[in-house]
Amino acid sequence: MTSPRRIVVTGLGAVSPLGLGAQATWEGARDGRGAIRIHHLDAGPHAPDTRDTPAAVIEGDLLGFTETLVGRKIGASLDPFALMALGPAQEALSQAGLIRAEVLEDRTALVLGHGFAGIHTLEVGYERFFGQKGTRMHPLTVPKVMVSAPVSAVAIEFKIRGPVFAVSSACASSGHAIAQGAAFIRSGECDVAVVGGSEAIVTPCCLRAWEGLQAMSPTTCRPFSLGRDGMAIGEGGAVMVIEALEHAQARGATILAELSGVGLSSDAFHWTQPSLDGAVKAMGRACEQAGILDGQTVLISTHGTGTPLNDKNEAAAIQAVFGESAPRQPVIATKSAHGHLIGAATAIQGVIGLIAMREGLAPPILNMLEPDPECPLDLVLGEARPIEAQAMLLNSFAFGGLNTALVFRHWR
Repeated sequence: MTSPRRIVVTGLGAVSPLGLGAQATWEGARDGRGAIRIHHLDAGPHAPDTRDTPAAVIEGDLLGFTETLVGRKIGASLDPFALMALGPAQEALSQAGLIRAEVLEDRTALVLGHGFAGIHTLEVGYERFFGQKGTRMHPLTVPKVMVSAPVSAVAIEFKIRGPVFAVSSACASSGHAIAQGAAFIRSGECDVAVVGGSEAIVTPCCLRAWEGLQAMSPTTCRPFSLGRDGMAIGEGGAVMVIEALEHAQARGATILAELSGVGLSSDAFHWTQPSLDGAVKAMGRACEQAGILDGQTVLISTHGTGTPLNDKNEAAAIQAVFGESAPRQPVIATKSAHGHLIGAATAIQGVIGLIAMREGLAPPILNMLEPDPECPLDLVLGEARPIEAQAMLLNSFAFGGLNTALVFRHWR
């Protein structure tokens, strides 16, 4: 019986409220530079007054950064959620040494995850149609709002002709995208997969919709803290290049980590309340597949939204999976720095976590008032902490009970 193909990471790219580029994003998290701020978003003359809202937004020149990376003018042809995928894809493929490579044509998969699609374009269009009574929409409205717009933009730019599609499963979207890309490689259908996600929903109407769930904090995101009162929305995108180990070695690629465990589950329980059983199943499957439940040190990148129920449930799941070693595993929660990127959350946290594991330095959890005794974990607080982790566990638990857990092993 043939052994399953081993899968390694060879490229990383990101744009986030912490910085433009994977390194800048990592440095922002490492240095504890929180990006959540109070914003007043103008919804236009036909909208009700908007309230000040905590959120994390990209403040640099995203369009200029993207155009510099790809080497051409893009203009207004893409919604921000597609721009937030195109730049990271260029960066990750460049690090992997695959820009314009022939291998990208037929033996490469491209799967990106998004919770929402083209919200900026939709809100501008609705204002034009309902507010201004305009009878004509922008001619690019449909391609800009398609959930598949980012994958189409990336595929066209880099001539990727293998399996190309988008997935949408709320906060687990980019986790599912990574898992699907890995499945293509394991099956032998592809040698390379470009995977990740993007999200751009810091808009007046969309933030009001999130507030309707009563899951948003009026102040900031405080994962695992007493007094935590909800999440803060962020925006950005992140991409990984993963490939079969033998393929990476044959072309002399630098290997950043190994994707060694994938766990997927559904709570089948509630729209917004998490299930302990679902989280334990996803995490347990990933950890068992990777073989890391034998006393190894594991950096745990938590879903850590800062909501009372999620953090308590995730802490209990970590204890259930790791048992006696749970209090010894370093725990990070980077949403406290960059906000909740929804469909891109797994991907951005994966980029930060992989660099943290390689650098041997865990970024701190921000905004802590006092650790919640109901979440008895080894939280990294105050400043970045030196670690010697053999692996990283990356959790995502989405509304609707959709769970992903991924394990990446340190590569030496």
